[in-house]
Amino acid sequence: MIPFLIYVGIFVVAFFLVTKIAQRTAISDYGSLKTVTFGDESAVTPNRAASVISILTIFLLWGMFTGSSLLPKFLHAPGPFMGTGSFEYTVSTGDQSDSATVTVLVHPIDEDADAPEVAPGEGWAKDDSIAIGMWRSGLLRVDRNDELGRDEGAAVTEINGTSVQPGDSVDVGFGTVTISDKGTPNIIPAKGWQMEPIWLPSPEAVVQRIGEIASAGFRGSTLWEHLGYSLFRVVVGFFFGALVGIPLGYAMGLSNWFRGWFDPIVEFMRPVPPLALIPLVIIWAGIGETGKIILLFLAALWIMAIAARSGVSGVKISKVHAAYSLGASKAQIMRHVIVPNSLPEIFTGARVAMGVCWGTVVAAELVAAEQGAGMMIMVASKFQNTDIVIMGIILIGVIGFGIDMLMRYAEKLLVPWKGKG
Repeated sequence: MIPFLIYVGIFVVAFFLVTKIAQRTAISDYGSLKTVTFGDESAVTPNRAASVISILTIFLLWGMFTGSSLLPKFLHAPGPFMGTGSFEYTVSTGDQSDSATVTVLVHPIDEDADAPEVAPGEGWAKDDSIAIGMWRSGLLRVDRNDELGRDEGAAVTEINGTSVQPGDSVDVGFGTVTISDKGTPNIIPAKGWQMEPIWLPSPEAVVQRIGEIASAGFRGSTLWEHLGYSLFRVVVGFFFGALVGIPLGYAMGLSNWFRGWFDPIVEFMRPVPPLALIPLVIIWAGIGETGKIILLFLAALWIMAIAARSGVSGVKISKVHAAYSLGASKAQIMRHVIVPNSLPEIFTGARVAMGVCWGTVVAAELVAAEQGAGMMIMVASKFQNTDIVIMGIILIGVIGFGIDMLMRYAEKLLVPWKGKG
């Protein structure tokens, strides 16, 4: 919740600042003379300053809540307690009571530490000590060295002067102490707002892991081989999906018979997630490369078919009538009217299909794959190597974003009339 509020705050502040600066430095050109821009796609272009600030904000939040060394410490979110703390407990047998002190050493979780040595003190309740890793907790049998223990009816009744019963918790400054159902203090050092590395490693840890795998490889293959295999599977699966899906979509958009025949099949398969098809694909095609490509083919097929059908259905009938009035044949209408006007929808569907294929490749490589970014992510997750998981996610996202940018560029070159009526 706190990261989300910070993100929203940065968004609002950046919006007003960038808008204010843009108004003062606006350049008068043809686009600025437009009187109607709302709903005009050609008038909406990405604000580069917003893009840069958005990316920097994500990395800022990532570094803040992981204690990244790339940020100055004053930008770090409150971290977990590390050091030495203590609290006093009172134990009573009903007839008599005594107090003792517990010393707690909270150490980094990647380091081993022994409980600090403490003098037992006077009285029948003896002082204790315990070592606990950051983000961890520890149960301490305080009566293990007392002269009167649980067997003699002794029970903890107070923590730092506060009366407690089983289930109660007391704030002791460096954390909390909760009394378990059996009366044993459970010491929980303050965890702060920062994420434990096993859940979210810092940016520099992920970058370091990328360098290690790029140089040493992962499970017998280099990083580039893993990414190359994933890219190959996605491109081949998408290619065949488009090769079959686009003609199928055209046929459904131009023929009542084809639409009636294939529409139930397409609409039935469209909401079925590709992951649900994995068992069937394994049965039909085995666990080799063919099965993985078939799964990606099915992920792209229905999207491309629907995009092509939508593109054909969206062609303005006035253009078709104009072409007929000029004496155009059906082949000429198809080439000069239907195809050009449906290309914007097809390119949009292709971008969506490519994104779905990238999302599916992780599952496709889950099945007996020896190379691939998805295989790296799955193997790393089993051993809780979160840095490798995030590394794989980032690389898949970067490659997917690069492909999307190439498709946008191709669309700009091949379909310059998009959004211009």
